[in-house]
Amino acid sequence: MGSGYPLVNAAHWLGHLEFDWQTPLFRPWMERLSCGYQLTRYDSRGCGLSDRNVSSFALDDLVADMEGVVDAAGLDRFALLGASQGGAISIAYAARHPERVSHIVLCGAFARGAFRRNPSPRQRSTIEAMIQLIEVGWGKPDSAFLQMFTTLFFPQASPEQTRAFNLIQHEATSPGHAARILRALVELDASPYLASITCPTLVIHCRGDAVSSFEEGRFLAASIAGARLEPLDSRNHVPLAGEPSFDRVFALLSEFLPGAPIVGSTLGELTQHERELLDLIARGLDNAQIAARLDRAEKTVRNRITLIFSKIAVENRAQAIVRAREAGFGR
Repeated sequence: MGSGYPLVNAAHWLGHLEFDWQTPLFRPWMERLSCGYQLTRYDSRGCGLSDRNVSSFALDDLVADMEGVVDAAGLDRFALLGASQGGAISIAYAARHPERVSHIVLCGAFARGAFRRNPSPRQRSTIEAMIQLIEVGWGKPDSAFLQMFTTLFFPQASPEQTRAFNLIQHEATSPGHAARILRALVELDASPYLASITCPTLVIHCRGDAVSSFEEGRFLAASIAGARLEPLDSRNHVPLAGEPSFDRVFALLSEFLPGAPIVGSTLGELTQHERELLDLIARGLDNAQIAARLDRAEKTVRNRITLIFSKIAVENRAQAIVRAREAGFGR
């Protein structure tokens, strides 16, 4: 999605390429990230649109999946965004392929799964109980487990965001796969790779994160040479649209990542179709050319462009082109 400097979003297991786009939980992330950057996403193995007939979820397998994706996409050098388990994948990939990774952003990430952080007997028992609950309650609309799991990840979510995450659990994967994935993730360990990371690294972590504790964020920042830790005042696993920490994330990314900055929320409010139109405008196409390219009536294109101009607060085409190119469109 989008255009600009390549940014690869390492896969996490609670996602679905098509369904995520329809939800108020992850759509705002994708909209903002694709404003100024060429965002590459993919579903984790056993999840979303990926094949379900897989048995291994080891770190080597997850890294091999990323290797396949970036090679198929023809990406030579890019930045990595690793959230949650995507952090461990990003760390291992960057250590193995330092010539291809320019920057790493770790958000709510971990290098060590829960069983690799020296848990107490009580903590271990709690995790085992959760895995058993997953096997019987995952993805059932009437299951109380859905609400418990959602509250763990996003205690500050709005009712609409909460419903969306409940649905994502059902769409992302099956109960059996969910349990196997979680069993693999608690044993995941990318910490041996941390000392090998040489590219600039930004660690963003919510202080109240109950899924990946803030201490794990500290551990990441302390273990990667030159890494910068930015705490966020949120209890969610990652910030959600509507809370101040969400806008803070994108201000940090604009400052840290190469290429054009991610501009403010006005461009983030554009739909995917509107961003495509804006990209064509930034390339210098007039309304007739855009209508022919998209097989739409010229009047329809003109009306939609007028709406885009209103959304991004410009008065004419020249201003729109400047604004769009500053955001990475038209390249």
